[in-house]
Amino acid sequence: MVLATDKTAINNESYTAEQYLELEVSAETRSEYWNGEIVPMSGGTPTHNKISSNMNGLLWLGLKGKPYDLFIADQRLAIPARNIYAYPDIMILPRPIELQAGRKDTVMNPILIAEVLSDSTEAYDRNKKFSAYRTISTFQEYVLIDQYQPHVEHYVKQGAHQWLFTEYDGLDQRIILTSISVEISLADLYENVAF
Repeated sequence: MVLATDKTAINNESYTAEQYLELEVSAETRSEYWNGEIVPMSGGTPTHNKISSNMNGLLWLGLKGKPYDLFIADQRLAIPARNIYAYPDIMILPRPIELQAGRKDTVMNPILIAEVLSDSTEAYDRNKKFSAYRTISTFQEYVLIDQYQPHVEHYVKQGAHQWLFTEYDGLDQRIILTSISVEISLADLYENVAF
């Protein structure tokens, strides 16, 4: 998703997490919450949506019969260590799903998160968001997908404060998602995407 106002809080006011959650339940559009700031999100481009749909389909097929659940775009994630609520493009959670106490709409235990990068979110997804995601104890794998060329950045947790980084360039490359034992080709990931 794209940040609608370049990470500027609504009305420059500060909100509690409880106020944000109350507003978000009845909101017509989604917003993320960053330690007091409500950050509106806007829709993605057709290319962003094609890539997200392709990734969703490939993961859905790869996860059949495995003890995981797949969520895209509209599933809220709580990141308590940073007082953040976010909506990753794609999340995979092991069963049983861990919900935030007292909530039925907010998950807490992703093992894999994927984001489709755009010009407006690339630095945000790469830095601030990845830093926040790393505070989640279950989080094992991060995939950043470029929407302007066949390029994927893949991070796999090796130990405390240690991540293995691998880059994939070109449609002939294949990614092995180790946390869920799924292999994805970039040709399939970028199918019907015009650069």
